Amino acid sequence: MYQHFSQSTSTLANSNTYTLPKNKFKFFICSIRKNIIPITFFLFCICLILFSTTNLIAVKNALYLWATAVIPSLFPFFVATELLSYTNIINILGKYLNFIMRPLFGVPGEAGFAFLMGLISGYPVGAKIVSNLYEENKCTKEEAERMIAFTNNSGPLFIIGTVGISLFGNSMIGILLFITHVLACISVGILLNIIHNSHSKNSKISFSNSYKATNAPNKNVSFSSLGEVLGKSITNSISTILLIGGFVVIFSVIISIFNQSHLLDAISNLLKPVISIFNIPSTLIKPFLSGIIELTNGVNLVANLHFKEISLNIIVCAFLLGFGGFSILLQVFSIISKNGLSIRKYFIGKLFQAIFASFYTYLALQFLPFFHFNLY
Repeated sequence: MYQHFSQSTSTLANSNTYTLPKNKFKFFICSIRKNIIPITFFLFCICLILFSTTNLIAVKNALYLWATAVIPSLFPFFVATELLSYTNIINILGKYLNFIMRPLFGVPGEAGFAFLMGLISGYPVGAKIVSNLYEENKCTKEEAERMIAFTNNSGPLFIIGTVGISLFGNSMIGILLFITHVLACISVGILLNIIHNSHSKNSKISFSNSYKATNAPNKNVSFSSLGEVLGKSITNSISTILLIGGFVVIFSVIISIFNQSHLLDAISNLLKPVISIFNIPSTLIKPFLSGIIELTNGVNLVANLHFKEISLNIIVCAFLLGFGGFSILLQVFSIISKNGLSIRKYFIGKLFQAIFASFYTYLALQFLPFFHFNLY
């Protein structure tokens, strides 16, 4: 009996010997998953200290970019859209555009205002307008999440002016990128509507709900309240533009840290075998990854790569402009999260828009003679 007890005890001890490290490992993995955000923030603080010299230069460049490019191009549009929200112009446009927006995109006519202003002024004006429309009960939550995906776009000032003329030195390239950008966002809106209709069995109910929300009363500005309205519009616009400035600075620092730590180089080396299968130059990987993180920096790097086949640079830029980068994605998330709107459909929509934009650009470069930019 004693021998049997000792054997069982030794067996139990052996089992504990093998299971304990495994349990410890599982516990360690679970603790990392639970604390991944604090760990990331802690590592970010360490990197700020380790690469303080280059980070300082990145911050100065980001602030200069924000002050000279972002504020002049976006701040007036923010104020204008805030002022328009106190008038009946959105309701008027909603009535006239409902016959287009409802069958094509499955959203109320007021989305036409967000779509037009988002295209004219650029990121993230479309998301700000849609967020305001949802706050005023002019659309449902599901409609708002789809609207953000195709109304928040890069504007002609950036695509034609900055990318086409300044970076590529050719306005026709900018025009091509803007046309394919618009076609891509329209395609995403239609695609999301088709997916929604295929999954929704009670689309008539959602239509009636959104129609009632469309007819909700709107505030109307008068001369007596003009000063108050103007003050609120400027205050709200300053808050949004400061938020954007913060994201521009933070993501410029992140890219600087990635470069100094050679993390982008390591990822590029891992992706080189995959890229070589498609005969794509490996020098495109690092600029592409930079553009996925932050749009302006990535597009600048891609445009400055020297290939005889310039069409490759243009197609990659079309993809990056369609996606917008994680910097824009988090800007949008910071705007819509206060209303409880999900970022998931926006992220999926932007991936589709990047694919559509690059595909349309490829077709135009291949089959339209006046868009042949390659050097021979």
